[in-house]
Amino acid sequence: MRRAILALADGTTFEGQAFGSTGETVGEVVFNTSMSGYQEILTDPSYVGQIVTMAAPEMGNVGTNPVDDESARPHAVGMVVRSLSEAASNWRAAETLDRYLHRHGVVGLHGIDTRKLVRHIRTRGAQMGVISSEGHSAAALVERARRAPGMEGQDLVTGISTPKPYLFTEPSPSVFTPARPAPQLRFEVVAYDYGLKKAMIQLLVDAGCRVTVVPAATPVEEVLAKRPNGVFLTNGPGDPAAVPDADRAVAALLGRVPVFGICLGHQILARAIGGTTYKMKFGHRGANQPVKDLLTGKVEITAQNHGFAVDAASVKGKAKVTHLNLNDHTVEGLEIPDARAFSVQYHPESSPGPHDARHLFARFTQAMAR
Repeated sequence: MRRAILALADGTTFEGQAFGSTGETVGEVVFNTSMSGYQEILTDPSYVGQIVTMAAPEMGNVGTNPVDDESARPHAVGMVVRSLSEAASNWRAAETLDRYLHRHGVVGLHGIDTRKLVRHIRTRGAQMGVISSEGHSAAALVERARRAPGMEGQDLVTGISTPKPYLFTEPSPSVFTPARPAPQLRFEVVAYDYGLKKAMIQLLVDAGCRVTVVPAATPVEEVLAKRPNGVFLTNGPGDPAAVPDADRAVAALLGRVPVFGICLGHQILARAIGGTTYKMKFGHRGANQPVKDLLTGKVEITAQNHGFAVDAASVKGKAKVTHLNLNDHTVEGLEIPDARAFSVQYHPESSPGPHDARHLFARFTQAMAR
């Protein structure tokens, strides 16, 4: 096995073995607490520019397959695991995780104490790091990590948003159940692509929506010219304050069509009404985050992936806070009733994760039906 090093900007280093693609990669080192679903995590565009550490000890045991990709390729720039399974023991597997990352040019590191790394990130915060199997000294790699620009202020959306509009009418795949009848597409929805996951728009189709996906910089006039029943604001990577003109575009839509935002879309909606966002210490990434719905009193276990959050005080009097994270009481949902607009910080499409919050897609169609 080829030796590899993870070097963090604060000077901490970890030595293990390389897997996937050999070489060197730079990114923000974060962790995800999901026990499975690594393929969906790797292909989530919200991980642009990040090295994802899996907190669960063994990864790769179910291999990878074409159906579970959330986008055309992995967007995480690196992956760190404790124990890498060399066997892909699943009837759906097409190739191993090692081979999958190698084919896509993603650098991996295994054989380190990921519990120690996760505890370090929780204490010191997410930070820039380098994975290298090129034989450079640990000191040189630490210095490279220190020079790397952080996530704040970076527009990561423009580079991954679709370059041109396209129509999407593909429902969710029937992997474990018999094929379902094709949904009746009663609603026209325009989705701003800030870095969307495929499962989101598949669930919109399941709910009866014909989805037109447009670039993140699409002018409001072009969106309204399509006469949509509603507008969907997708997830995406990085700092919501750095997405060019996104908040102004959403502000111009409010009150004219129903709006539903998820993750980065939730943060952009908050900024559209004059709210502010901030960088979290280490963010929320995993499939086990408890969220309380303040409207019903119910608690949902949710999938999450974000490093920024909405400042609750900044939206007071402008929107109703509808959901709170029970671990740290950060804002997890907003509603602007007069504008028929709402958003959530978490991922109701799961993929991977629990399905507790999938009812929100029906809530969106109900808003459009009024």
